Order: sequence, then C-alpha cells, then structure tokens
Amino acid sequence: MEKDRKTALIIGAGPAGLTAAYELLTKTDILPVIVEESDILGGISRTVEYHGNRIDIGGHRFFSKSREVNALWQELMPLQGAPSIDDILLKNEKELAKGGPDPQTEDAVMLSRRRVSRIYFLKKFFDYPISLTGQTLKNMGFVRTMRAGFGYLYACIFKKKEDSLKNFYINRFGAPLYEMFFEDYTEKVWGKNPADISADWGAQRVKGLSLMRAVWAFLSKPFRRNKNHVETSLIEQYLYPKKGPGQLWETLAARVESMGGKILRNHRVISLETDGSRVTGIGVLHDGKEERMEADLYFSSMPVKDLVEGMGGAVPREVHDIAAALPYRDFMTVGLLVDKLKIRNETKMKTVGNIVPDCWIYVQEREVKLGRLQIFNNWSPYMVKDFEHTVWIGLEYFCNEGDGLWNMEDADFIRFAIDELVKIGIIDAEDVLDSVRIKIKKAYPAYFGSYAQFDTVRGWLDGIENLWCIGRNGQHRYNNMDHSMLTAMEAVRAAASGSGSKDAVWNVNTEKEYHEEKSEKESA
Repeated sequence: MEKDRKTALIIGAGPAGLTAAYELLTKTDILPVIVEESDILGGISRTVEYHGNRIDIGGHRFFSKSREVNALWQELMPLQGAPSIDDILLKNEKELAKGGPDPQTEDAVMLSRRRVSRIYFLKKFFDYPISLTGQTLKNMGFVRTMRAGFGYLYACIFKKKEDSLKNFYINRFGAPLYEMFFEDYTEKVWGKNPADISADWGAQRVKGLSLMRAVWAFLSKPFRRNKNHVETSLIEQYLYPKKGPGQLWETLAARVESMGGKILRNHRVISLETDGSRVTGIGVLHDGKEERMEADLYFSSMPVKDLVEGMGGAVPREVHDIAAALPYRDFMTVGLLVDKLKIRNETKMKTVGNIVPDCWIYVQEREVKLGRLQIFNNWSPYMVKDFEHTVWIGLEYFCNEGDGLWNMEDADFIRFAIDELVKIGIIDAEDVLDSVRIKIKKAYPAYFGSYAQFDTVRGWLDGIENLWCIGRNGQHRYNNMDHSMLTAMEAVRAAASGSGSKDAVWNVNTEKEYHEEKSEKESA
C-alpha cells in the first residue's frame, strides 16, 4: 500500500464492492484494495460460461430509477446503436442510440431488451405480475375468477395487520389469488410459509405493487409520459450486457485496476481486528498462508454472519448470537441445452425459432420443486452458442446448504431436474443436448428467524466508525444490483465527507418511494 495516501480495504468484488472502489477512485484520493474470496468477479451477478453458452445466475435486468446508476452502467457499456442479430433476423424495429456500438461487431455494448415474464400454473401461462386480463380470466375458469374477485374486494374492505408476508400479499391481492399465485412459490424460494416471513421482504421486492396498481399500469400504459414512474416489477424494457451481467462487472474491475485500484483474488477474509470503535486490521488466507492487512477505511459486502463471527471476542454476546442465527437461502441452477421446447409460443411476439418469448417463467406448479425457469436466448442471443437452432435454459432451485437437494450428486440432480420439466410439459427428455449444475451459497439473505432482532446487530456495527456495510449480504437485505451499487455510493460519500452517520447507506431501498423521489430530483 502507498505511503502518505489513505487506503480502503473492500471485502468482496461483487456489484457493491466494485462500485465502492470505482467511487473512491473517481471521487476521492483514497486508494481502494478489494479482497475477493474467489477468482470470479461480480458475486451472484456473475456470468458462467459452459461449452460456449452463458448462464446468468438468478437473472439480472439492468433497470434503475437512479440516474447515477444508469450513468455508470452506460459509461461502462454504451447502449446499442445498431440492431442485434435476433432483431435483424426478425426485422424488429427499436429505438437505437445514435452513434452507439454495433453488437454484431463490438462486445462492450448494452442491449435494449423486451421484458416478458409469466407465471406457469395449471400448465398454462398467466401474466406476471398477475392482472385481470381476459386471458387470465379464461385460464383461471369461472369459479376461480369469481373467488378471486370477491376475495380481492373482501381484502380491500377488511385489511389485515401486516405482521407477515402472507398478510402483506393478501392485503394487495386477496386470499384466493394469494393462495393460487404466491403461497407455494414463496415457500419454494424460502423454505418457509409466508405466514412465518417478515412483511419486510414484500416491502423490499414489490413495494407499492397490488392488483389495482397492476391493472392501472395496464390501462394507463398508452398515456404514460414518464416511464420511470412505474413499479419495478411492471417494467417492459430493460438494458442487458451483450454477454450477460458478469461482462459489466469484469469491465468495471478492469477500469478499477487501470486507475490504480487493486483487486486481490483468492484472498479469503478470516478475521477482523477491532478495538470496539474501529477496525484495526483484517486477516486473510491466500495460498494456504495467513497474512494481515491494514487500512484507514473498511467496506464489507461479506455476509453479516461471517463478518461478526470474524470479529471474535470483541463482539457482545447478544450481537454475536443474533448474527450467528441469521438465515440464508442457497441457490442452484441447472443449465440445459435443448433442441426445442415443448411449450408453444401462442403470443403475438415474434421470436427466433418461435420459442416462447419469456426471459423467465415463474413455475407455480405444486408437483415440482423447480422455482423459476430462464430462457437465455431471450436475454441476449449472444448468450447462446447456436441460438438459431438450440434453446439454452436455466432451471432455478432454492435450497439450504447440506439439505437433500444440495447434497445430490450433479448427475443425479440434473436427471431430477429434467424429469421435473418433462412432468410439467416443458420439454421432452430426448431433446436435451448438454447440461451443467452450478451451486451458489448464501445467495438470498432471509427475512425470518433472528432477522427480527437485526437492528441490534446493525446498531453495534454502526458504532464502528471506519466500517461500512454495503451490498446485499453486507446489509442482510435482498437488494437488487442498483440498490447494492447505491449503498456503495452512499457509503463512499459519507466516508469521504467525514460523516459519522450510516443512515443514508441503510436507507437505500427501505422507503417505498425512495427511487421515485430520487428520480424526480435528479431529472429536475
């Protein structure tokens, strides 16, 4: 580390960590050093390549109501100025950026993509978010439709106390629609009934969304002037790096290093020294050897559970016990390359090979454990080696490290996943050409168990004046990429100004209208 220059140690090279490093380099004279446990950049937002086909772990739409975040994305990867290969083949017309790069000849390019996400239930497709269109009513049938309508009216009149995710959803959609479209899927994701999950998760992910808002968004679409004033779950267009989200984070990492920042890969943080008011150093493990590192500032995007554990005896017993019990949900993706899908494209949207147009499909069928299905051809044609003749899909499963699904051998689990897709009519087994399984630990911070006492942990961590908790795992909060980036931006601003308050960092994505208000102020 350079003498006579302040330094910052950043734990983790995901969206938050990389953004923090870039902000330090562009807004301050502080030297950032990132220590990353693996040799992969981007955290869960990485892109995995397998036999020429690319997997987006979890699916990452690049959409934000923050002008600051959008500006950084497009600085790194400008919006396309010429059509992508699928638009050329389909003769699609779309708005292109004047002077922007051509995705056919350049890699550093953001594509403008059409968002299509639907629910697969009763072996039929329903709009996501659920809305009362004619097709929805037809698919549900008369009896289910009447139950849903009366259930929604009842929920509007008799509001429940929002002390659980279950009541959060019922207040917005009614009990029948909750039971049909939310309960089972949410239990797949978290391994808990929504009655046992904090309503905070609903506030994080769907904010003001409700059945009425979904219907209003549909009816008001032709008259809408400001495209930013729409719930995030309802957006119809998004940006996407040509070769997946990992491409953008690798580009940002290269920018950080070119500006003098350091990224130490395969350096696992195993301990943090603190005197109770400041972090005084960290211990890292690299190539089997332990070494100690010091800095002036510390930014942590590692899981709160691991952060607190690494501080050892300096942590009060109550704080330690709450952090040690914080729950997480682990994640697995099975990539399948298939000749074709069995489900048909019955929409009016044109696609290459006439595959269904969905980016991802929420699988609500109760007889399978599969949670969500991605179709990478529709994210970007450049994610698929032979996108004109094959379909590359990702099957998403939510589990706990060490449980029955997690411990299955790769070959056995892949067979299990294929059998599930066959059971619900998505593919025929003989059409599978290639396959791979990928595991991700601590993918989703969970909102049950000791999370109810999380403020105690946060309060103690906030008392460590040179430590800033950022990102999804760093705050134990189910943030999107843009929210994780904003926590890093706010942390750097506060640290550079000498502010002792961490509130701005923690307030990202907690207030219902946070981004709408921010968007108005910035655009003004």
